[in-house]
This record gives sequence, C-alpha cells and structure tokens, in this order.
Amino acid sequence: MRERLKAAEERVYELLEPGREYDDAQLERLILQTILEDRQMQTIDERTLCQKAVFNDIRRLGILQPLMDDPQVTEIMINGKDHIFYEKDGRIYAFNQCFESEERLEALAQRIAGLSNRTVNASSPIVDTRLSDGSRVNICLAPAAVAGPIITIRKFYRTPMTLERLIRMQSISREAAAFLVDAVRAKYNIFISGGTGSGKTTFLNALSKHIPEEERVITIEDSCELQLENVPNLVKLEAHPANMEEKGEVTIRDLIRASLRMRPDRIVVGEVRDAAAIDMITALNTGHDGGLSTGHANSPPDMLLRLETMVMMGLDIPLPAIRQQIASALDLIVHLGRLRDKSRRVLEIDQVSGVVDGKILLVPLFTFREEGEDEQEVKGCLIRTEAPFTDVAKMHAAGIWTY
Repeated sequence: MRERLKAAEERVYELLEPGREYDDAQLERLILQTILEDRQMQTIDERTLCQKAVFNDIRRLGILQPLMDDPQVTEIMINGKDHIFYEKDGRIYAFNQCFESEERLEALAQRIAGLSNRTVNASSPIVDTRLSDGSRVNICLAPAAVAGPIITIRKFYRTPMTLERLIRMQSISREAAAFLVDAVRAKYNIFISGGTGSGKTTFLNALSKHIPEEERVITIEDSCELQLENVPNLVKLEAHPANMEEKGEVTIRDLIRASLRMRPDRIVVGEVRDAAAIDMITALNTGHDGGLSTGHANSPPDMLLRLETMVMMGLDIPLPAIRQQIASALDLIVHLGRLRDKSRRVLEIDQVSGVVDGKILLVPLFTFREEGEDEQEVKGCLIRTEAPFTDVAKMHAAGIWTY
C-alpha cells in the first residue's frame, strides 16, 4: 500500500502546474483523479484512505496528521524517522507508525520551518517556529541531531483555555482564581513560573482574557502563542533570528524597547529566558503596570534567583540594586507544577513584599495542600494562607475594595 501511495503522490506532483496556487479542494480533486487512474485500488475504502494520506503528505503533516487532529494529544515528539512518541492525558505513548526515510522526515522539517519563513539546515541546525494553528515547533537537524532529525511539536489549544475550565480541572481553586482576576484588572505585575510542560503559557492565556478590552496591549514572544481574543487594540510582536548573512535579527530585548514607544497600556512577554529580563524589569519600573510574563523555575525563590542571574548576564550593577529593581517591578508570582499523576496545578501564589535584610521577601498567599491520592489522581487543593495581602493600593485605585 505504501508503494501505491508513493506512486500516487509522485503522479500528483507531476500534474501540479508550476507557479499555480491550488486550494485544498482543487488539490483533493487532483489527488482523486490520480487515484482513480490506479486500477489496483478497487474498493472505496482504499481510495478514501489513499486520498487522505496523499493530501496529508502534500499539504499537511503526513503520518503525524492523525495525532494533530486528536484534541487529547498535547505534544508530539519525533526522535529520528523510526521513533515517534506523543503525550496524551499527561502520559507518553509510542506511535505505531514511522517515516519511510530520513529524507522524508527532513523534508517535513524544512516545510514546517518554511511556513514561518525560517531556515533550518546544516549551518543553522536548530530553529524554533510554529504551525499555522499556532502550535509551537522545535526542529533540530544534523550535525546537532546525531540520530536523525528531531521535531518536537507543542500543540495549540483549539479552544482557548479559561480560568473557569482550569477550576473545573481542579488546577486552581475558585477563590485563588477570583483573586488573580482582580489582580489582572487592577494592573498588578504578575510573573508565572514553573517547569517545562507545567502549563505556563496556557495559564497566561487564561489570565489575559481578563484584561479590560479598552486597553492597548502589546504581546512580545519568541514564537506567537498567546490568544488575546478579547482585546481589540492588540499589537503582536515576534522575535526573529538572523538570516544567512547574520543580519536582520530581532531579539526580545529589541521588541521590549520598541514596545515602550508604542503607547502600551499593558505589556505581555511570553517568556523571559535571557538578558531580556533587564528590559522587562525596567519597563515595569517605569510606569508600565499590569505586565504579565513567564519563566522556567522549580519554585518562586528559584525564579527570583534566575531573574537575578539573567539581569546580571547583561548589566553590571550590584546585586542589592538588582534585587531592589526586581522587588519593585513584580507584585505577584504564580508557580505551576506537574504532580506525579501528571496533572498540572497552581502550587503557590506569592506576594513580592520588597527587600528585607538584603533578600527579596516572598509572602505565600495561596499554597497547594496535598490530601492523599487514589489510584488515578493526587488529591489536594489550593488553600488561602493566614498571611494578609498587604499590597492593596492598586486594588483600591481600581475600585476593588474586597481586600
């Protein structure tokens, strides 16, 4: 069957007119015409299967398309042509198909990179890009990838996540969610931390839906993933790597500095992972309240240490001054994690309460308390601590008097 599919695909490419744009319907008709010429395909099921497979190979992601179409699959991992894995409901499974050749897999990698006008080759073997639906893709080719092309796809939620859905999924308590909604509306600067796959971008998307729609919002990302559908006055900025001549690079730092001249009401930085932390902290300390951002860390204190390190990567100033700047810039840290049952939970919400004895003081307002587990899930909930929320000035300025 695979040989017939290959022959049908080659025939379709022969019939495609150079320079002509084909929409999906036209391409499907051309594929069907080719399949009908193959007398060996007798049944309707064979022809339908072949038409779908050839269309997926040419226009979509080939053998990966069933995984892309499955809404329960959240991540796809290709480790060379013979080893494909996917994550579903928080667990990783091996896929029962493989690519027929390494060349075929590399051709797919090139096509994915081309969708965002990115280049990936031996001289530039690693690239971050995205699919047309917003799914994030990392591609790694030889010589960096030893055992064949590596492609990792973090799928995009077709239905944007909301705090209400996260409450139903027990990722956050209703009380904590209500507090964060008020904090977003009152323009507190909120930083979301967590490990890889803990749901930071998803949570940021859910929070951003509570930004007042009359505000002008600027999003800054390495690869566009944020879904701020409720904000009409939205500016989306995306970093861009240098071209083959090592020109044209646009960094997160460049975009943050440019955004300050775009009259923002609020700046949202998808992720901070390098010296761009300097510019983000500076922006938040110069009258641009309501900032939202994410970063990788194992805990809120670790996130502060990482921010200090990232600032020092690009700015030679004393550590006490850096800590004072960070403490002035950030109001709240929301820490996410994945528990041993693979569920994603909000584990802690901390108030950043200035610098005390030379260290940034974090006051936990909500913490996750585990209450046991059964065979399927960890039991527990996010509870309010006894620590008072003292930074109420922005709440009151926004007309929120609950706190």
